[in-house]
This record gives sequence, C-alpha cells and structure tokens, in this order.
Amino acid sequence: MASLQQEPTGVWHVVVRIEGKRYKRSLGTKIESEANCRRDEIQETIDLVKRNRIRVPEGVKAIDFVLANGELEKVKKVNPSTPSPQSPTLNKLFHSFFESLPPNSIEENTIATMRIHERHLTRLLKGNFLVQELDGSVLQRYVNKRSSEKTQYLVDRTQSEIKCRKRRTNVSATTIKKEIVTLGAVWRWAMANSLLVGDFPNRGLRYPKVDEKPPFQTMSEIARQIEQDGLSGSENRLLWDCLYLRKQELDQLLKFVKDNANHEFIYPMFVMAAHTGARRSEILRAQCSDFDIENLVITIREKKRVKGRRSTRRVPMTPLLRNALSEWLSNSHPGGQAAFAQAKSQKRSGPTPITPDQAQCHFRQTVRGSQWERIKGWHCLRHSFISNLACSGVDQRIIDEFVGHTTEDMRRRYRHLFPNVKHAALNSVFA
Repeated sequence: MASLQQEPTGVWHVVVRIEGKRYKRSLGTKIESEANCRRDEIQETIDLVKRNRIRVPEGVKAIDFVLANGELEKVKKVNPSTPSPQSPTLNKLFHSFFESLPPNSIEENTIATMRIHERHLTRLLKGNFLVQELDGSVLQRYVNKRSSEKTQYLVDRTQSEIKCRKRRTNVSATTIKKEIVTLGAVWRWAMANSLLVGDFPNRGLRYPKVDEKPPFQTMSEIARQIEQDGLSGSENRLLWDCLYLRKQELDQLLKFVKDNANHEFIYPMFVMAAHTGARRSEILRAQCSDFDIENLVITIREKKRVKGRRSTRRVPMTPLLRNALSEWLSNSHPGGQAAFAQAKSQKRSGPTPITPDQAQCHFRQTVRGSQWERIKGWHCLRHSFISNLACSGVDQRIIDEFVGHTTEDMRRRYRHLFPNVKHAALNSVFA
C-alpha cells in the first residue's frame, strides 16, 4: 500500500513496499492535494501489477516502473549488473566524498573516525552496494547485524596486577548511531552534488537500549561502591571513568605531578587542564602567543564548537597557572610556536609539539603506581574544574564561557555538586 510522508522541508514523499522491499521517493511537491493524486496513481499501478494486468518489463526496476505509472517511455532502463552514474556504489561514494574535502575543512581525527565507520559500513553492506537502493529496511538490517557483533577487548589494569582482563561486549547503540550519522553526512553531500536523489532514509530506525552512564562521583564514593558491591573488571573501570576530584584532591595531585614528572612540560599541562577546563586537544593546540602572562588571560583554540569556523574562548589565569606557565616558558621551553613541545634530540631535528598519544602516555606514566593511577586521563581534570566551579556557586553562564558548553545535555552531564553540598541543601530545609 502506498502512503504519504511529509518531510520537515515540506516536500511530500511516497512510501511503498514492492516484493517485500520498502521504497521511499520524493514526489517533488509541497501541495498535499497533488501528493494525494500521485499516491493514488502509484497505488493503482501497484494493484495492476499484483493482479497481473500489467507486467514489469525485464531490465526495468519495479519501483521505477510503478513511479512512471507503467509508461515505458518514462522509465529509464537499468542494467542491474552495472551501476549508473546516478547510483554510485558504496566504495565509490566514500572515495568521492573524501577526495572532495578541501584541506583543513574537517579535523584529522574526525576523518580518521569516519574512515573507521566506512570500513564497518562497506564490510556489512558490501562495497559494491548501489547506494540509491538504500532504504530503511536495509539500514535496519545493518543496525541489527552490527548490534550483534562484539567490540574489541576491554583492558583493565589494576595497581596490583599486570595481566589484562579480557572481556568482549556487544557494540553499543551509540557507536552504531555514529556510523549511521557518517553515512548520512556522505549521503547529503552526494545529494548536493547530484549523485543521489531523495532524503537519507534513517527515520524510524530502532536501536538497542543502552545503559545510562553512572553519575560523576568522588574518589571516596567510587571506592566505597566497589568495596560494597564487589565490583571488578569493566564494571570497576566504568566507575573510575566517572571520577572527579575535589579542590583539595586537585591540589594534592598537582603537587605530586610537580615532584614526580619526568619532563618539564608535564606539570604546566596538568595545571592548565585543572585550572582552565581545557580539553587535551586544546592544550596541545595552544601556542606560546596564546598565554598573556601580563594580563593573566589564556586564549583557548577550539575546533568544533562553531561549525565550519575556528573559534576561541578566553579564560583568566589563576596565580598557580601563571607561575607554572611563566617558569616553563622562561626557563625550559625548547623554542618554536607550540606551547608544549619536546626539545631537539638525536631522533628529532628540532622542537617537536607533543602529540595526543604522547600526552596520554606521559599522563599514565606520571600517575602510575600512585593513589592517582585510577584517573583515566586528561578529561577528568576538565569535569573536576567544572564541578568545583558549580560547587562554589559560580553562575552557569560563566562556566559555559570558560569551558565552551553549548547544549543543555552537556551542562546536565557535567554540572553536578559534591555530596556534602547536596546534603547541606536538604538539611537547611528538613533539619
């Protein structure tokens, strides 16, 4: 049976099922009466085909025949074994998309992630799949297959054991949605370049349910919960991923890093993360000129907050951060524009900016074997910064300006108060 569906743009689409396959095609009109007439014509043609009053000619797609109301002169014959220019294969579509990207239009790590999504899509949908044939049923089958697959091994290392705990879990709905989003972005690019017609058919997809992430908790809360519930492995690791540090704990961590870091640049990087809420990528992107020591302001270079534009935000320097940066830039910086770099060595011809992998490796090496080794990485310092501001009653608009939050979901995820503050609020009313 043919049915109508109006898109947010106002254009009407017809949805039909032929030989067990669902198709959705644009009718090219925003007028409902015209769309109803076209739907009735299409339904009449489908009924004639079902009653064998008319037959779909060999070499003609059933959907094309139905949309043309059975008039062969309006039907474009297609060789099923040869993709037409209007119907690129999945491999060809992704190749054309990546080839068309202007330099620096998308971040390198974003492209790398899209490449991973491409490999999964072409693996399950097949690289020679004609993309114009994609519809909701094909996408739903992809979601179902992907959700039944297993992830890579999860590795959990504790202070007392070196061996890895290996546990495979099903691919999460979040991961699958990101893969569908990537395919949708490529589809819309193809539409704009006349390679595909029709809207991306992802409406109505059903994904597996996901568990809500645990709330951010203090170190003592997490340790108590692990001990009470006897948690281990990935459940243990998931809780530590949600760790945030109190102000006193942050001070202790920074003192420990200052006394134990193997390189001079590590301590100022820790202080910048803890006292500005900057992300790891933002710290590594920083240049020496971004630090206005005299006016006590840092300019943080963003990459994704404003689509299609490199944006910045400014955060005041705390006295501790000012001292750490002044000492690093004046006494130990190896030179060059990058704020955090390694000096020239036998393997390096000159000062080399710290890479993301190096930053994470230095973080793990610095805290290994200490009470801080359960901290997952740099991002813990970011949401610890936000938590301490919220706990102190700092206006949410100021927090947003400092850390670059733009959505209410971000604010809800990061805006959480310490347990004693919550208890004090309740006790002020019910004590």
